[in-house]
Amino acid sequence: MKHTLTFNRYLVLLAVMLTASVGDTLLSHGMSQVGPVSVHHLGLLLIAMKNPWVIAGITLLIGFFASYLTALSWADLTFVLPSTAFGYVVVALLAKFWQHETISLFRWLGILLIVCGVGFVANGPSLTEHPAEVEEA
Repeated sequence: MKHTLTFNRYLVLLAVMLTASVGDTLLSHGMSQVGPVSVHHLGLLLIAMKNPWVIAGITLLIGFFASYLTALSWADLTFVLPSTAFGYVVVALLAKFWQHETISLFRWLGILLIVCGVGFVANGPSLTEHPAEVEEA
C-alpha cells in the first residue's frame, strides 16, 4: 500500500510548522518582558505564566503537539520532522522583523542548508513500507 500525501496531510504539516514557529516566537517575546530566570528565582516562571504572550505561545505549542501527533500517526518521524524545517525560515523572519533581532549571514546560510536538505527527505516515502508476513498454511 503506497502512502501519498493528500491535501489534508499537507495542512497538518503546515499546522505543525506554523504553530511551532509562531508559538516559539511568542514565548520568546513574552520571556523578554519577564526577564532572566535563574535557578535561584524559579518563582519568575510562575509570573511568566501570567504573561499574555507566554500564554498565547503555550496555547500554540499545545496546538503544535496535537498536529505533530496527528502527523506521526500516518508518517515516519524521519519524514515529519524534516518536512517542517521551513519553520526555521518563519522563525528567522519573525525574529528579524517582529523581534528586531540581528541575523548573521552564517545563520541565514545555515537555515538555507537545512531547508535544502528537506528536498532530499521529501523525495522519499512518508512511511516505511514493511513487507507483509506470509502466514504458513
